[in-house]
Amino acid sequence: MRKIGFDNEKYLSMQSEHIRERIGQFGDKLYLEFGGKLFDDYHASRVLPGFAPDSKLQMLLQLADQAEMIISINAADIDKNKIRHDLGITYDQDVIRLIGVYREKGLYVSSVVITRYAGQKSADAFQKKLENIGIKVYHHYSIEGYPNNVATIVSDEGYGKNDYVETTRPLVIVTAPGPGSGKMATCLSQLYHENKRGVKAGYAKFETFPIWNIPLKHPVNLAYEAATADLNDVNMIDPFHLEAYGETTVNYNRDVEIYPVLAAMFEAIYGSCPYASPTDMGVNMAGNCIVDDEACQEASRQEIIRRYYQSLNRMVLDEATKDEVYKQELLMKQAKITVNDRKVVPVAMALAEETGAAAAALELEDGRIITGSTSDLLGPASAVLLNAIKVLGDIDKSIHLISRNYIEPIQRLKTNYLGSKNPRLHTDEVLIALSMCAVSDPNAKLALEQLPKLAGCQLHTTAMLSSVDMNTFNKLGIQFTNEAVYEKRDE
Repeated sequence: MRKIGFDNEKYLSMQSEHIRERIGQFGDKLYLEFGGKLFDDYHASRVLPGFAPDSKLQMLLQLADQAEMIISINAADIDKNKIRHDLGITYDQDVIRLIGVYREKGLYVSSVVITRYAGQKSADAFQKKLENIGIKVYHHYSIEGYPNNVATIVSDEGYGKNDYVETTRPLVIVTAPGPGSGKMATCLSQLYHENKRGVKAGYAKFETFPIWNIPLKHPVNLAYEAATADLNDVNMIDPFHLEAYGETTVNYNRDVEIYPVLAAMFEAIYGSCPYASPTDMGVNMAGNCIVDDEACQEASRQEIIRRYYQSLNRMVLDEATKDEVYKQELLMKQAKITVNDRKVVPVAMALAEETGAAAAALELEDGRIITGSTSDLLGPASAVLLNAIKVLGDIDKSIHLISRNYIEPIQRLKTNYLGSKNPRLHTDEVLIALSMCAVSDPNAKLALEQLPKLAGCQLHTTAMLSSVDMNTFNKLGIQFTNEAVYEKRDE
C-alpha cells in the first residue's frame, strides 16, 4: 500500500483561511498571482502522497463567493501558437479550455488580459472568440525598460497606459496557461490603477513549490527543480528573509532576483513595501501539512528519476539540451540516488539482456513486479499490461486472454491497409481486442475489471514508448519511464 504523506483536508482548511487573512491585511481587495496547475496538479500529488490533484481548486471553491478570476496570456504566445506540451494544445486554446473548466466547477471568470499587446491580428481574432462567449478582454502593453525602470513603469507612461480591469470581488485570482504570460505584471498594473482610484488593494503569490519551510535540499524541493529543469529554475535560501528575520526559508531564483524591483514598485505605488522578503509574499501552507516526511521524501526521489528519464527522451527528440540532462544528473547526485533506485528499472534491463529484446517491468501497489517482453504478437508495453491484469485477477498465466484469431486480423489490418510496418499490437488495440473477448469470455471480463487497480503503479520499458502507449498509460494512471533508445524494429 502506498503510504500517505500529506494531509489534504488540513491543507484545504489552512490554505483557504490563510488567504482570507491576507485579504484582511490589505482591506479592500487582494490580487493573488496563482502559479502552477489549478485542478490537475499531478506533480504535487506524486511528490506529496495524499495531495489530491484538484486540491487547489477545492480550496478556491471554499472562497468562490469572494473570488473572481482573470486569465493572462501573452500576445506573442498567441501569435506564434505556443504549445502546452503536456496537453498538446496552444496557449489560446488552453485559455478557452480553462474558462470552460472554471465555469463548470463554479468559479467566476470575469476577464482575460492580453499582455504585451501590439495590435497583433491573431490577438484580435482571439479577442473576438472570447467576447463571443461573454468574456471581457483587456489589453496591457510592453513598457520600455521593464522591469528595472521603476520610475517609468509606475507612472502614467507605464502601468497607466494599460487598460484598467474592472473587478467586483475582494479576491482576484490571476492565472495563466503557462509561464511568461504576464501574471505578476497584471497584478501590479492593477495595484497602480486601484491606488489611483482610492482602493486599498494588495498582492500575494501562491506557488506550491518550492516549499518555503522545509530544507533547501529536501527531495520535495529537489523534485521541483527537476520538474522545471527546462526553465533553469534554481531553489535558493531567501537572503532577504534571512536578513529581516534571521530565519532560513526557501524560494527560487526568479522571485529572489525580482524582489528588489517589486519592493521599489510597492514603494512607488504606496510609499512603502508591505513585504520584507519574497517569502513574505507567498501564501503557501503545503509544508505545514506534511504528516509523513519519509513518505514524501521517497515519492520525491522517484519523481526525480522519472524527470531524469523524461529529459533524456526529450534530448533524443531534440526537445531538450544536454545542459538540461546534466542538471537532472546533478539533482540525482544531490538526492543520493541512481536509476536503480527505481525498482522496475533493473528488472526490465535484466530481462532485456536475457531475451535480447525490448522488455518492460511493472510494479504493483503491493510491491510485486510483473514483466513482459517483445513477441511476434505484442510489444513489451502490451505484454506487461496483459500480464499485470492477469495477476491482479488471479488468472492462470497459461490462459490466453486474447486468442491469436483475434490478434492476427488486427495485424493484417495494420500492415495491409493502414500502412504500418509494425504488426505488433499497441496497448489501446490490446484493450479493444480484450473488450471484444470479454463479451463471451469470463476471464477476459475479469481481466478488464482489474484496470482501475493499475493507477499509481510504476512501469519501465527498455525502449522508447509510442505516443499511443504513453497516452494509454496516462489514462490508466500508470507512472512510466523508458530508456531513451528506439526499439530495434520497424515502426
